[in-house]
Amino acid sequence: MALARIDFNCDLGEGGGDAAVLPYLSSANIACGFHAGDPSSMRSTLQLCLDHGVAIGAHPSLFDREGFGRRELDVTAAQAHALVLYQVGAMQALARASGAALHHVKPHGALYNLSARDADIADAIARAVRDADPDLILVGLAASESTAAGERLGLRVAHEVFAERRYEADGRLTPRGTAGAVIEDLGDSLAQVRQLLRDGSVTTRTGERLPLRADTLCLHGDRPDAAEFARALHGALRAEGIAIRAIDPAP
Repeated sequence: MALARIDFNCDLGEGGGDAAVLPYLSSANIACGFHAGDPSSMRSTLQLCLDHGVAIGAHPSLFDREGFGRRELDVTAAQAHALVLYQVGAMQALARASGAALHHVKPHGALYNLSARDADIADAIARAVRDADPDLILVGLAASESTAAGERLGLRVAHEVFAERRYEADGRLTPRGTAGAVIEDLGDSLAQVRQLLRDGSVTTRTGERLPLRADTLCLHGDRPDAAEFARALHGALRAEGIAIRAIDPAP
């Protein structure tokens, strides 16, 4: 069954052209300083979100600025809990000072991928989100350990799909560095998004049909053509009659 609405999110505060992307989004994930950004960029990106009516999310990472948070470093569950709680707390404080509220949390990069497959790391991240605010939405890879952990703890969970990343047959994202892991062609990206919207599935890198729940659609904001992709994806969603709207906050 075709979707009637979807959240359209992007990772921001990472040094890209955020202002050009924001008009097309319904939610944003703001880098919290561990892989990119700093307190000043967090505050300015947050204000841009407020100016555009975009829901504000924290985008915590492993502490890895050199590797942009995309290197898989050794981390224990206790360390994952602490680093997520620390970054979410900083983003909450900045949001509160601006008269806003944090809406969701989405891990970044290697931390996101770890939580998708490692139940202990996933549980630690979900507990950190709950400990920060049990009304926060946890965003994780669709049908993964991350979303399962959030659901076990009673969090509101958003199953995320990607506009310009390929999938493996087991539901994981194709690792960066693998040929074709990132979809560079806009037409190919639009075809994947339309399949997700109309059929609730993607075609994997190796050709299998993979059913996926799609609550929120992600575009990476650090790609140089992010604004072009955002505009085109926004138009495609509207052309399909899909409402673009952030997931409703807790009542």
